[in-house]
Amino acid sequence: MSHNASEVVARPIDRVRPGLLFVSFTLLLLVGLTLPNAAAPDLGPRGWAPGTLLPFTLSPAAVTAAVWTAYTLGAAGVALAVWRRGSELPRPVVALLAVAAALTAPFGSGDHLSYAAYGRILALGDNPWLVSPATYRGGLDPVVSAVEAPWREEPSVYGPFATLLQGLTSLGGGDNLRQTVWLWQLFCIAAWLTIRWVLRRMLPGREARIDALWTANPLVFSFGVLGAHVDLVAAALLVLTVWAVHRYAGLPGAALAGTFAALALSSKFTYAVVLLALVLAFRERRVARSAVLVGSAVVVAGALHWWAGPHVYDQLGRSARAVALASPWRWALEQSGGGASVRSLISMLAALAAIGFAFCLHRLARSNAVESVVAQPDSAPTTNVGARALTWVAVLGGGYALAAPYSLPWYDVMVWAALPAVPVAVGVGAGSVVDLVLLARLWIMGLAYALGRVVGMTPAVEDLTMTFRTRVAPVALLLVWGWLVTSAVRAGSRRPSAGPPRGS
Repeated sequence: MSHNASEVVARPIDRVRPGLLFVSFTLLLLVGLTLPNAAAPDLGPRGWAPGTLLPFTLSPAAVTAAVWTAYTLGAAGVALAVWRRGSELPRPVVALLAVAAALTAPFGSGDHLSYAAYGRILALGDNPWLVSPATYRGGLDPVVSAVEAPWREEPSVYGPFATLLQGLTSLGGGDNLRQTVWLWQLFCIAAWLTIRWVLRRMLPGREARIDALWTANPLVFSFGVLGAHVDLVAAALLVLTVWAVHRYAGLPGAALAGTFAALALSSKFTYAVVLLALVLAFRERRVARSAVLVGSAVVVAGALHWWAGPHVYDQLGRSARAVALASPWRWALEQSGGGASVRSLISMLAALAAIGFAFCLHRLARSNAVESVVAQPDSAPTTNVGARALTWVAVLGGGYALAAPYSLPWYDVMVWAALPAVPVAVGVGAGSVVDLVLLARLWIMGLAYALGRVVGMTPAVEDLTMTFRTRVAPVALLLVWGWLVTSAVRAGSRRPSAGPPRGS
């Protein structure tokens, strides 16, 4: 009787999630399909690329309300999937989302304008790591001049491989900004689909979890696909790195993985974490495979950086001590009066915190793996090298995202691409604290950087968003930190003694 009663209660709950996700995705696509607004920069004449489908614009207040609502409903839908175990997404729905994304204009930041500019500078034979958009050709270039503040004075911060891809989009788009950006959007959509395809092959039996956390996650879809961020392309290369080791055994797989890893870290340097994750995941022939993995990565990345020249990461060095407004570390910076020594101290403390948070995430994942083995031995977590490596990516990347002084919501794309591999406890309602902690972090950061631009807002909307970013978000993130630490402590104290966990 109790079993039947639980099914009766469960049915309405299970019907809520599709509705939440439908409204969330619809609101996000609405923002991208309308005319330029406070979240979506004007891309100029459409050329042969798709134009605006909905011939009206949204006010800054309407855009903020739509995005905040979409993120909140989307986070609730993902949380229900974590708690109730979501279902696999039908293939036509995935295709529909991909097509819809290709018809939108990117929003949530002006980063895609910078990508187009750096690609244009490279395609025209100049050095995007030395030339700033504001000074390029007297500020008259039809693509480069579109870069918005505060990035107009900044040369490229991206690696050589990402910049090569941006250069290809510039060659295809010519002097038309919309065409160039649309070609970049196609790269991002392909990356999103590639990650799903690869995960389904590395994590058999976890198709529903992959779709719940990745494909049908409105926050990931917004920041990665609709935002057209380079992080999505780098995340696809990271997942392909792990797939190479999973698909091809021994040293050949390690060499191919090293090549993909080099392309990932040559897009965005933080993606070098995949090398450490694979080294930790290797169990057999660890020394030989690790040497080939790292060696091939060094050769390929070295060749790309030699081609790009010595100034590739000049900007990275200058921005390494930045502290975001939404970060709890910002309070320490402001209360101390700032200064180089304070920023150095914050960087050091943040590095220690990242290690601590990664340890907490690992303990929780380990605890879930043990509980799964004890409760249902036949449902033990996947233990292949790909699953182990992705778990380490989620743990290490999640610790970094939580603790980093300067972090934006799209930086979390790497973590969510790997999160489906993390073990979860068995049983409806058990959920995963790892999933929920990282979801809370992503939701808070999404609300803090909903519009992602410093232009186009009314004073009232600017006051509202900045108040949330500088006052609410830091407190909320501190609470997330506390939730993670206390959960890890409790998990360590109650962990059953069943031997070493599988897949940890």
